[in-house]
Amino acid sequence: MIKVEDLHKSFGGLEVLRGVSFQVAKGEILALLGRSGYGKSVLLKHVPGLIRPDRGRVLIDGSDMGSLRGKEMERVRRRFGFLFQSGALFDSLTVFDNVAFPLRERTESSDQVIKEKVLSALDQVGLAGSENKYPAQISGGMIKRAALARALITSPEIMLFDEPTTGLDPIIARAILNLIGSIHQHFGFTGIIVTHEIPRIFEVVQKVAMLHEGIILTVGRPEEMMASSNPIIQQFITGSIEGPIQYH
Repeated sequence: MIKVEDLHKSFGGLEVLRGVSFQVAKGEILALLGRSGYGKSVLLKHVPGLIRPDRGRVLIDGSDMGSLRGKEMERVRRRFGFLFQSGALFDSLTVFDNVAFPLRERTESSDQVIKEKVLSALDQVGLAGSENKYPAQISGGMIKRAALARALITSPEIMLFDEPTTGLDPIIARAILNLIGSIHQHFGFTGIIVTHEIPRIFEVVQKVAMLHEGIILTVGRPEEMMASSNPIIQQFITGSIEGPIQYH
């Protein structure tokens, strides 16, 4: 489904990605791990073609995102759903209208169909009864839930999550990850999630990739990552970094 091949990207002479390669099979969620500032969000934005690589390519079912333009690009992007760090809700719209927005923009669904889909989506994320509230009237966790409902309302085949638990307390963060896991079981989308929620994320995903200094250090199943003897991986997972990372 998603294939990243030898991806390179520099900004102002600084090489952020130095030949990144990995694959995500249909129906899998891959957790993209790595220290802050190491290019995880940059890499994620390459997948739907929001950023174009200097070299290398991203393939979505064989379609090279770097070569698509216009309607072809739009057609592929319609298969994506996004959950950003902030939630990115429209402050001037109610929760209902935020979630309904993609349906109104992309489909010709009737008002009644939209209402039924939105209320069902809000119920799935535990926000039944909150549809008439505005983002300023709900908590950070509720904003993330509403944003997740909006991302899923068009039944995307591919979901991209950029630090979905940022700014949330540990209990709410765990609830959001639980919700992502349960919705994935229901919808079966293919996904990539950038997160620091370790080890909880290992219970949600099927594959893990470690991005370090612009390259993928390793890709494997959660249990393989936990058992890795690589000191960089172990330092990251256990949070035992004290001073510079030690290389061996």
